[in-house]
Amino acid sequence: MSMAAHEPGAWAEPRKAPFLAKLFSRTNVIIGTGLLVLVLATAFSADLLAPADPNALAVQNRLKPPSSTHLMGTDEFGRDVLSRVMHGARTSLVIGCAVVLVAVGIGSLLGLLTGFYSRIDMVLSRILDGLMSFPGLVLAIAMAGVLGASSSTVVIALGTVYMPRVARVVRSSVLVVRELPYVEACIAVGGSRLYALFRHVLPNVLSPIIVQASFIFSYAVLGEAALSFLGAGVPPTQPSWGNMLAESRTFVVMAWWMAVFPGVAIMVTVLGLNLFGDGLRDALDPKMRER
Repeated sequence: MSMAAHEPGAWAEPRKAPFLAKLFSRTNVIIGTGLLVLVLATAFSADLLAPADPNALAVQNRLKPPSSTHLMGTDEFGRDVLSRVMHGARTSLVIGCAVVLVAVGIGSLLGLLTGFYSRIDMVLSRILDGLMSFPGLVLAIAMAGVLGASSSTVVIALGTVYMPRVARVVRSSVLVVRELPYVEACIAVGGSRLYALFRHVLPNVLSPIIVQASFIFSYAVLGEAALSFLGAGVPPTQPSWGNMLAESRTFVVMAWWMAVFPGVAIMVTVLGLNLFGDGLRDALDPKMRER
């Protein structure tokens, strides 16, 4: 017997680094995660760390610039901008999570069905094409106008807008996976097509679903801000970054802080989500992993 056979690790395959280690070896993921942790910490600790009630009126302190008393100044009603930004983070994250659940949940199911069943594909794909033919923001505004301005309306409207995109991505992946030998073998030995779909196809298309979820989260944060800015989103009584931007339009020259700080909050959140999503996509892509 060859001596090489007794050498430790002579025939062993090289160990692969854990997925999380590879993921967080990327600079964009580290930066994105840091920004997201900051936003999450702000949202969850708003009740404890916010210096004032976000809806407390103090007209005598209206339009005060940033100072030691009000670090981000006050708005036209004397409300503390820092407190409203912190509570607005919670609003944006809750709505973003809800939109992801609606869009990814329904979109993934429709993508699985359209990609695996040809007869269903002919009908559902035409419906999805019709939804995608409308500009996303216009469709969301129309739905919000019909259903009324509320947080649930924003979730339904944005979920409907982004759901076809998820369905399309999942469908394209399913079309490839369903032709692989192990899927055909599962059906050939007596397994139902539904079993093959959820047991063998779904686990192999999770990567694009996860990546889509990260990007839809950032789209939802921007979409909520846009709808609230136009008056078709979160009610004015609820702290929201979009509402704060809408309220600052009249005072942007004399009170720049009313627009700058909620705008920076939106930018930081979306930047963090996009950086993390880019790194996650690269980490889950086999070609990028080989490189």
